[in-house]
Amino acid sequence: MTWVTDLAKLPLPVTGYSVHFITSSSPGDEEGCDSREFGQVKGNEDQAGSRFRGMTEWRKAVNSQDGLLKNEEEARIWMAEALSPTAAQWERLERFAAMLVAENVRQNLIAASTIPTIWVRHIADSAQLLSFDSREGDGLWIDLGSGPGLPGLVVAILSARPMLLVESRKRRCDFLRAVASELDLQHVEVAEMPLERVETRPAATISARAFAPLDKLLDLSARFSTESTRWLLPKGRNAVKELALLPEAWQRMFHVEQSRTDADSQILVGRGKIAAKQRGKR
Repeated sequence: MTWVTDLAKLPLPVTGYSVHFITSSSPGDEEGCDSREFGQVKGNEDQAGSRFRGMTEWRKAVNSQDGLLKNEEEARIWMAEALSPTAAQWERLERFAAMLVAENVRQNLIAASTIPTIWVRHIADSAQLLSFDSREGDGLWIDLGSGPGLPGLVVAILSARPMLLVESRKRRCDFLRAVASELDLQHVEVAEMPLERVETRPAATISARAFAPLDKLLDLSARFSTESTRWLLPKGRNAVKELALLPEAWQRMFHVEQSRTDADSQILVGRGKIAAKQRGKR
């Protein structure tokens, strides 16, 4: 089988190149290619070779012990290879990032110190959740305490699944609706209210980034869960400790994954329904 990497999918400058692909018998063979195999170069071959070597070094890095995305280019390359966004999705991601930075001047959506690394700290950090639930279809994804749309809007850009963004703060909700309208994300719904007031409906996926302590988060959202619900809960360095404090029935539903974007962050990944009778029992 021929393996193809389409450089047109990468959010890197490719001006001056008429062909943006290489072919080989397997993904591991690309390391033997030179810059000329990278495409029909009208411009600078060294530039193409540099891009190719960068991708090769990144692949070596993600196969190393840490495998963390260390800079903006690595974040974009990982997203291109892992998620294969279309050109339209790349454009929406770029526009969302720009809108997020612009709005951050008016309200504190993300830490200003993270803006230079917005693709690692926020875009790829959100997109990595799709690695744990790539299901398509009409299953509802509920993002709790969505804030500036992280991870909810990033997921909605990359997936056509219906997305419910739950956020109680009006200015945050105004921003969420503005982005959804600007990017024509018709499958996004914003619930401007506390989670306790949101109408119960079955969720295929529940995500939450910095929403509440784990036990409270699960207690508040249990009524949305079903036997097939996927739980995707990015946590910091205390993920294991928070999990250990849960009732045993809840603990058995989850395992811990390392975040690709932060050595100190972990993701609790779970599946199943949290039944009312489990609450408060260990």
